[in-house]
Amino acid sequence: MTVLHWTLGLILLQRAAELVWARRNTIRLRELGGVEADAEGYPYFVLLHAGWLGSLALFVPAATPPVWPLLGLFALLQLARFWVISSLGHYWTTRIVTLPGAPLVRTGPLRWFRHPNYMLVIAEIAVLPLAFGAVAIAASFSAVNLVLIIRRIRIEESVLAPRRGL
Repeated sequence: MTVLHWTLGLILLQRAAELVWARRNTIRLRELGGVEADAEGYPYFVLLHAGWLGSLALFVPAATPPVWPLLGLFALLQLARFWVISSLGHYWTTRIVTLPGAPLVRTGPLRWFRHPNYMLVIAEIAVLPLAFGAVAIAASFSAVNLVLIIRRIRIEESVLAPRRGL
């Protein structure tokens, strides 16, 4: 197996674990009265991420050597994602689910940034393809991701505004 295969395999395992954690949290939040916003937009993110990884698997030659500093940066981005996910704890989901009346999380990176996970996802969608020389994949998926994330942040901000006292 090549570095690309190992990298994609590890990312798939990571994403699968995240989806299990997110589903558990989503179910728990709904049981507590949580409300989901923009359920119809969620499949677009699933398609984006599946297409991103699938494009890397299909269009990047397996023997392509990585640009190690970029692959290292991608690994650091994953550590930062774990920090965001652990800071949000049981409130972290891959969907927009808000629990009315619950306090906003203001620990970890959320002390400084409102949407640190989205910033990290923007970076990782560009960095991983660039680490394997796939400039077109980085550019195209980054453009689509940016459109989806801007829309999602607007929705999330409107849902969280009452809890921020706005």
